[in-house]
Amino acid sequence: MSAPLTRRLINVGTLLSLIASLSLCVYWYKLGIFHDIPSLQAYLSAIGLIGPLIFIAIQILQVVIPIIPGGISTAAGVLLFGPWAGFAYNYIGIAIGSCINFALARRYGKPFILAIISEATYEKYMAKTTNQRRFNWLFAGAIIAPVAPDDVLCLIAGLTKMKFSTFFWIIILGKPITIAAYSYALIVGAQWLTQWL
Repeated sequence: MSAPLTRRLINVGTLLSLIASLSLCVYWYKLGIFHDIPSLQAYLSAIGLIGPLIFIAIQILQVVIPIIPGGISTAAGVLLFGPWAGFAYNYIGIAIGSCINFALARRYGKPFILAIISEATYEKYMAKTTNQRRFNWLFAGAIIAPVAPDDVLCLIAGLTKMKFSTFFWIIILGKPITIAAYSYALIVGAQWLTQWL
């Protein structure tokens, strides 16, 4: 399958995931659980372990196959499960997905990456890998920064000489900072909005 076709399929997947998300929202609204966040959280608690497992699987999927914007799914975790559990589920899913990205890039190389990102994006970030030590520091900074293209960089890292252990510890130690920043911004933003509504 050609890279442009794969990217087109990913775009279609993004559209379908948005439609599915909207359909789920309509369904939950009809159930009456959208009237307040505690009702929604109570509904998720009632379905037990299935809810968190599905959410973690979605987070893994959105990292490996970018069909859902990461910021949206991270925010959803906090809203659906609360700040602490949402943080934990986000962290688990994103960390696993990031490690899978690294492993897939290392195993399948450039053709795999070009099935997900454009040649221009690939060349842009590969140009930063000529000095491995400098790239490691760049990668660590990007993982901590909330707006960096970290999923792309996880793929690029898989093509470098970065050791998996180095990659793993950057993800494990850096990702909580990004997820906490998203979670905090969401909580503060929600509190600010409720004052005006």
